[in-house]
Amino acid sequence: MTPKIVFSDFDGTLTKGTEFTAQFFSIIELLESKGIDLVIVTGRSLSWAHFLITHFTYLKYVIAEGGGVLVRRDKHGNPLDIPLVEKGNITHLRGVTKSLLKKFSKLKLSADSFGRLTDRAIELSDLLSDVSMLKDVKTFLDKEKIEFSTSNVHLNFWSGDISKYKAVKEFLDKYFPEISVEECIYFGDSLNDQSMFRYFEHSVGVSSINEILSKLEYRPKLILNGDENDGPDGVYNHLCTLLK
Repeated sequence: MTPKIVFSDFDGTLTKGTEFTAQFFSIIELLESKGIDLVIVTGRSLSWAHFLITHFTYLKYVIAEGGGVLVRRDKHGNPLDIPLVEKGNITHLRGVTKSLLKKFSKLKLSADSFGRLTDRAIELSDLLSDVSMLKDVKTFLDKEKIEFSTSNVHLNFWSGDISKYKAVKEFLDKYFPEISVEECIYFGDSLNDQSMFRYFEHSVGVSSINEILSKLEYRPKLILNGDENDGPDGVYNHLCTLLK
């Protein structure tokens, strides 16, 4: 199957850990040569989406904050933000975040939270170092009717109905109504990719997903194995197989 659009998680999938490698540029060159769009679907912030859009002219769309906001280019080529949740949810999140930081004085938001609109993030490494605080934070968020999930690097939390799949479906319906989910592919390796794994017929896990496989309720339809298929190497190798 030659995908009409390639959707992909960012951290650990298009990057090695959190680092760019040359293979990321190889993926872009391959897809651009075939006339296929790459849409990054990431838990990273709105500000990160702006960075990707402005630094990689090939990218026309980025879905950020776990599906909370879409960034696309306007007619002048500048990033245009399209929130995918109601204003009331954004206001609710802002208030709960203040209460959370007041209750847990040792807690710090991630460095990129200042650039977030529809969610916030806590460095997962900080929480994992104090298991009791992690449990208490999750209990607090549940009480405040705030949703949350973990990526490779963050515990993200938000108000409203946000998921990667919901955002991708809305994106396709609005901008590419002629293209179905079944004609696209998704690459991922994280817990917050589960909505995509659940509903995407062509979902692929790069080999690093094996580290969290036992934690997944929904798994990708195909899992790549071996060091040669870790992160962007796996994405590139699989795309080469599909597009040869």
